[in-house]
Amino acid sequence: MVTPRVVPTDWGAASRLVADAYFPHTLTRLSRDSTAGAVVHTAELGPIRLAGIGWGADVTVESAHPGGYAVNIPISGHLTSVTAGVEVTSPVGWATVCPPDTDTHITGWNRACRILGVGIDRAHLDREMLRVLETERRLPLQIDLTTPEGASWLRLVTSLARQLSDDPGVLSNPLVAEHLAGAVTSALILAATPAAPAPAPRPRIVKRVLDALQADPGRAWTAGDMAECAGVGVRRLQEGFRRHVGRSPSECLLDIRLERAHEELVAAEPSRTVTDIARQWGFTHPGRFAAAYRGRYGTSPSQVLRG
Repeated sequence: MVTPRVVPTDWGAASRLVADAYFPHTLTRLSRDSTAGAVVHTAELGPIRLAGIGWGADVTVESAHPGGYAVNIPISGHLTSVTAGVEVTSPVGWATVCPPDTDTHITGWNRACRILGVGIDRAHLDREMLRVLETERRLPLQIDLTTPEGASWLRLVTSLARQLSDDPGVLSNPLVAEHLAGAVTSALILAATPAAPAPAPRPRIVKRVLDALQADPGRAWTAGDMAECAGVGVRRLQEGFRRHVGRSPSECLLDIRLERAHEELVAAEPSRTVTDIARQWGFTHPGRFAAAYRGRYGTSPSQVLRG
C-alpha cells in the first residue's frame, strides 16, 4: 500500500498520518510554525513500512514503538533521541534505531530535519536475525551508514522508497514485497552488526548451495534463503564462497542465470521474447538483464534471439 505525498492541514492530522502509517506517538510542537512545511509519505513492503517524514517545525516525539523496530535515517538535518537513558544524535550518514516496546524520546527534531523511517516488525527481524547470524541479538542504537555495508543498505531502501513513491509496479505484488522485505532486513542486519570470527565453513556447505542454485536458478533467492539451505548463517556462507569459490553466492547465482538465459535465447522459438526468457530465469528488470548479458557475452540478448 502506498499513500501519496501529503501536506497535512493541521497538527492533529499530521500526527495521525504518521501514527497510522509508522508508529503511534505523542507529538509536541515547540515552535509556532504552521503545517505548511510538514510532509508525510508512506509505503508498505510486507512487514516493512517506509515513511518519509518532515514536520517543518521544531518538535519532540515520544513513542514506545510497539511491536517493531524504527530505523530513523536523517535525509537532512540531524536527530537527537534518548532511549533507556542513552542519548544518540544522528546526522546525515547515520541512523538511529528505536527498539520495540521501549520508550524513546526524540528531543531534537527541528524544522530542517527530514527522515526516511524504516519500520520493521519485530518477529520478522528476529527471524531474519537467526537466519543471518545464527543467534539472537538486538540492533545497536545507532548505525553508521558510511561503511560499505551501511551505504549499500541505504541505497537499497532509498531506491525502494523512491520507486514505491513514483510507480510501485511489480513491487505491489505480495510475493515480490516479501522477497524484498527479506533482502532489506538481511542487509540491515549485516550493516548493523560487526563481523565476528567464525569457523571456516566446510566445502559441503558451498556445494549444497551451488547445487540448489543450479536446480532452481529462477527462484527469488535471498541471502537468508541460501544460508538456510546451507544450514549456516549468511556471514559463514559468504566466507565459505569467498574461500572456496572466490565469488559471492549472489555472483554465482547471476552467472548461472545468465548461462541458462543464454542457452534459452539460442534455442528459443520465434514467438519467445527476451523479457519472457529473462523472467523465466529470475531477472525482473529487463534493462539490468540486458546490461549483464552484454557484459558477459559481448552482445545484446535481442540480437542472439533474432540470430
